[in-house]
Amino acid sequence: MSDLRAELTESIDQAEWEWLMPHSERDAVIVVAPQLDLVDVGMAIVNDQTHFVQRWIAESLIYKPSPQQKSDWDLDQTKRFKALIVQPYVLIQDEG
Repeated sequence: MSDLRAELTESIDQAEWEWLMPHSERDAVIVVAPQLDLVDVGMAIVNDQTHFVQRWIAESLIYKPSPQQKSDWDLDQTKRFKALIVQPYVLIQDEG
């Protein structure tokens, strides 16, 4: 395991929507589908592996939250996500 992979793995944490709202307001939140590994996505972004990122975008496996999703989450600001900061983005996965 590379040092970066280990660092990203250790950086995964839980976050409530309330904590993510400022990042959402600056359009920096990216939703990662549950079938993808958060660290794999982070590694692809950090290493500028655009072929992976573009494919995931095309397949709607990573995307910016929709206005409806943000509205729903605003109603339950304690909703929890797995989160990984990969500057300038915050990658999130719904914990269900």
